[in-house]
Amino acid sequence: MTNLLYQATNLSKTYGTGSGQVDALQGVDLQIDAGEFIAVTGPSGSGKSTLLGLLGLLSTPSNGQLRFCNRELSTLTRNELARLRNQAIGIVFQSYQLLPRCSSLTNVELPLIYAGRAKGERHQRARAALAQVGLEHRLGHHPAQLSGGEQQRVAIARAIVNQPEVILADEPTGALDSETGNEILSLLHTLNQRGTAIVMITHSLEVAAAAHRTLELVDGHLQPGPVAVAS
Repeated sequence: MTNLLYQATNLSKTYGTGSGQVDALQGVDLQIDAGEFIAVTGPSGSGKSTLLGLLGLLSTPSNGQLRFCNRELSTLTRNELARLRNQAIGIVFQSYQLLPRCSSLTNVELPLIYAGRAKGERHQRARAALAQVGLEHRLGHHPAQLSGGEQQRVAIARAIVNQPEVILADEPTGALDSETGNEILSLLHTLNQRGTAIVMITHSLEVAAAAHRTLELVDGHLQPGPVAVAS
């Protein structure tokens, strides 16, 4: 039996009204299974970030249906959506979005703080997450003391600290040199092999080739085409 993580039916997102209306996504149908590694590609303005925001429960669709972990999201309250996002979804941003005045350990603890975990448990789990991404020696360092690759690893540690069902990664290698970018892709592969689904937004077809399946968006429409499988 297929373990379905996401199911979108006729998913659409519109911004603005009247002559200023922009149809960012139009009639998208897709399924994502637990444990998949998917790349979403397409030109700028194609709807990739909009789709990521919907999958991350950061925004709501204008039309259509979106299910996550067998729950119809339109039936959930704002608090229920926030709780589900905190517990089951990790988000990695291209710009890292780390708190500059906080240590790596504190940055990784943030989802646990929002989840109401006790201080001792927070420290233990954040340390374990940083060790998992190879940064156990950078616990007390602030973002300005870290390289770009290290900052992205802290962001990934923060995303996995609640042991989510899926990591949504928005251009995770976009601000990095090729060698560091390959290290981040290798880390995402390792997390995927341990059972975490990965949905990765990328402009790069080379980066997308690292995924098991590729989806292409053009002008808000999901393009039909063959499944792309990494060799």
